[in-house]
Amino acid sequence: MEPFSAHCRMVSHLRLKKGSDTMLEILRSNNPVLLSFVEVLLRDAGLAPVVADNNMSVMEGSIGILPRRVLVLSDDWSRARKVLQEAGLGDWVNTDEAP
Repeated sequence: MEPFSAHCRMVSHLRLKKGSDTMLEILRSNNPVLLSFVEVLLRDAGLAPVVADNNMSVMEGSIGILPRRVLVLSDDWSRARKVLQEAGLGDWVNTDEAP
């Protein structure tokens, strides 16, 4: 797994390349297996997802009740949704954030 700074550089690079600076939530879960699977699916599709709130376990006492959010660039949201739907995860997609 890449360090957080590498994620920031990757997202910054994509912002410059695509002209988008807005990240939107595509999925929210406290299931670490699902989050890891979604991150791999999106990366394999050439997207740069960011899993937010990973360090909230410090605040919650490491019991896993606070969900983590998977964010993608707004320009990539529709493509990310399609990737997740094709993988059978369409029910998990957060349509409230749809551009």
